[in-house]
Amino acid sequence: MPTRTALLRLPAAMAALCCAITGPVTPERDRDVARSAVQDLVSERTVPGAAELSQDAHGTVRFVAAGVADVRTGRPIGPDDRFRAGSVTKTFIATVVLQLAAENRIDLDEPVAGRLPARTAAALRNSEETAHVTVRQLLTHTSGLFSYTDDPAFFRAFFGPGFTAHRYDSHTPDALVRTALAHPPYGPPGAGYHYSNTDYVLLGMLIRQVTGHSYAHEIRRRVIEPLHLTGTSFPGDRPVLPAPHGRAYSPVRNGGTSRLADVTDLNPSAAGAAGEMVSTLTDLNRFLGALLGGALLPPGQLRAMRDTTASGGRYGMGLFPVQLPCRRTVWGHNGEINGSYVEVLGTADGRHLLSYRLNSDARPGPAAESRVVAAEFCG
Repeated sequence: MPTRTALLRLPAAMAALCCAITGPVTPERDRDVARSAVQDLVSERTVPGAAELSQDAHGTVRFVAAGVADVRTGRPIGPDDRFRAGSVTKTFIATVVLQLAAENRIDLDEPVAGRLPARTAAALRNSEETAHVTVRQLLTHTSGLFSYTDDPAFFRAFFGPGFTAHRYDSHTPDALVRTALAHPPYGPPGAGYHYSNTDYVLLGMLIRQVTGHSYAHEIRRRVIEPLHLTGTSFPGDRPVLPAPHGRAYSPVRNGGTSRLADVTDLNPSAAGAAGEMVSTLTDLNRFLGALLGGALLPPGQLRAMRDTTASGGRYGMGLFPVQLPCRRTVWGHNGEINGSYVEVLGTADGRHLLSYRLNSDARPGPAAESRVVAAEFCG
């Protein structure tokens, strides 16, 4: 959900082969992780547990976990534990929108207001600065629309000190958009890149208007069921994670001390199409491998998804590039929501994949995060 600001560079050449996760998973626990960078992500005060699941180009799958999934019981993190995937939801949303474009049901360069519910369309058309925002600009975060999560009152209530009192509040997509439109845009449509959760809430509304079904229904039909993503779901406003799952934590600071607050249960409608999805490391790797390998989109739409021209090299359409120190480029997305941080990345052909997660929203430092990614892909 919150904006990503690091590790965004230039794209690489792209191939189009498909693969899925195959072969047995090799688990490694704390006694073995001295050789794994994932251990660096764990901190007793801020991040109780971390895990990664990788698949190399030969199909060998490796799972590594450090720390605990539950500080009360000491239970370790498992490869099929469910967790909130935050903004990785956006990659699924973008995939469905581009499928609809390939079916000629959406024109990426049409103003989105013409394909939205009447009330939301009228609100966008109320300003010259927002009336002409296109579907493409929403996908690439170049719409200029204010992100509703940047609204100070909303941020305090859902991510800040008001979380305890508001964690079970329900939010409609229309209400989230109205919160955003109460603020001036960051800039004119197409003028530049600014990550905005509002963009993908609107794309979720667009999917419903075009198909007659919710974005959750269309993702299940088009992506989850064909790929057998058995641990991936869209909870809507259900606050409880499906089993199996560990706990989710957020560090709370009080003066010079800090403690871990359990934030596992919450109403994810505040994230909606921008970040409500629940998934597993196994499912995220399978999805990204299929997407990058060409199993979900025709070649033209996949090229568009990885075209970062509009954002100055920082973001395509639901994917961003990460330039590694070994001069390789990988593609994927990250997600951050209360009690959870995750990133899923893969080579351009989708054959070498990495997903890693924390059971905390205390995002790792850039050095630790970069070490995890470089250790996997630079070898």
